[in-house]
Amino acid sequence: MTDRLLVDFSYAQQLGHAVEALQYCVGHAAAVPGREVSVLLNAATPTELATWCPAVSAVFPVDGPFLEADPAAAERLAAVPRDWDWVVDDTRRHQPFQLDLFPGMRDHYTASDAHLRPRTGRSVVGADRVGYLPHQPVRLDLPAAARAAAPRRVGDDARPRIAVLPAGSSDPSLYPSVASWRLVLDALTDAVPGLQLVLLGRLARDERSSTSWARADVDVLLAHRSRPVDCVDVPLAEQLAVVEACDVLLAPHSGFGMAALAVGTPWLALSGGRWFEYWANAGVPFRSVLPDPTRYPAFSQFDPAAVVLDGDDGPRTPSMTRARVRQDLDRLVAGARELLAGELTHERALAEYSRDLREVVGAEAIWSIDGVHAAFP
Repeated sequence: MTDRLLVDFSYAQQLGHAVEALQYCVGHAAAVPGREVSVLLNAATPTELATWCPAVSAVFPVDGPFLEADPAAAERLAAVPRDWDWVVDDTRRHQPFQLDLFPGMRDHYTASDAHLRPRTGRSVVGADRVGYLPHQPVRLDLPAAARAAAPRRVGDDARPRIAVLPAGSSDPSLYPSVASWRLVLDALTDAVPGLQLVLLGRLARDERSSTSWARADVDVLLAHRSRPVDCVDVPLAEQLAVVEACDVLLAPHSGFGMAALAVGTPWLALSGGRWFEYWANAGVPFRSVLPDPTRYPAFSQFDPAAVVLDGDDGPRTPSMTRARVRQDLDRLVAGARELLAGELTHERALAEYSRDLREVVGAEAIWSIDGVHAAFP
């Protein structure tokens, strides 16, 4: 009989958490030949990512509040099949501080415990007893129409291409300013002959994650002398297909950076803000340009980030100030050149990042999906 497993991954709606869930789906599917793996996700997440993952048999979007209590949590599960061989949950459901912070998640798992009937058992994602192979490659198989649209947007000539996502969905103070990004675009344009830049983002405001910039900010970058291609607000599948057609994605910490890795494109992260990069896709190189912690503290995680007044750029967390960006321009350019040239392997990228992150935050503070950093002491 077919082994049927459900990954119950009801967490915040940011795109990166969907990518996390897919890593676990792939690992659990790889461990048991013929196993059917389904995933339950917050409906405000871009759940279509799961439909593009060959390891996933079905996706169940569940709508409901996350930050507030959800008295209707049980009714929201009506469309989710009850009977499975295994149910594995996001490990966050067993972290009391998360349940206190996010009552909607707490209520979901209470209802899920009553609704689901796993025949063999219930555990957490990545558990050995369920059958799991860590650090398996995740690759999204994007729709053919989206892939066909990419060369119409960026061309198909042989030239270096870097996609740029200037900000994620958090407060603008956690990302570089428009003026800082102009410095970055200047440096890349001067350093890489023939470079094509492509600007990405989502300005629409709804329950899904959106880029925290305004249209006027985007227009300033589109007017840069490099004349970036405007792919802001095109559908997600097409944006990812454009990233797949590019050589590098340059972005601060963002779930979209994780999605870039899942289409096989290296992520050059201007690292800082509240979160360090904690997922690395097997086989795909990356670079995280980490800030100097003595001058530009970062990675407060669940604690509020420090914010300073950065002159005309307004409030910024220290690691995203113009001074920090200017200090690390050479490192960003070197990372871009290295990735464009294909000189960096995934293994070396992971080893060097694990080493550097220990120096910035300390060994005891590091965590990663599947604990991949632990292999690089």
